[in-house]
Amino acid sequence: MIVSTISVTEDVKEALLKIAAELQIKLGRRVDLNDAIRYLLRTRVKHPVLLDNACRPIPGFEDAYKELRKERMRDEERTRRKLGL
Repeated sequence: MIVSTISVTEDVKEALLKIAAELQIKLGRRVDLNDAIRYLLRTRVKHPVLLDNACRPIPGFEDAYKELRKERMRDEERTRRKLGL
């Protein structure tokens, strides 16, 4: 098995150790940090509805985007006039 080293902050390390200890009690065997990380990856909760809601455009986005583009064109035109381009 190939292993590698990762760096984590002290608070993350403490949280992983706590999870590993809880797993050890639950499973009744020795558990290392790799097992704790594997457990977290395997049991993570997925919320596709939340992702869909987060990726949905907000109401009024199209109008705001058109206004932003219009103002940007005005800014570029003022810059061209100012610099004589």
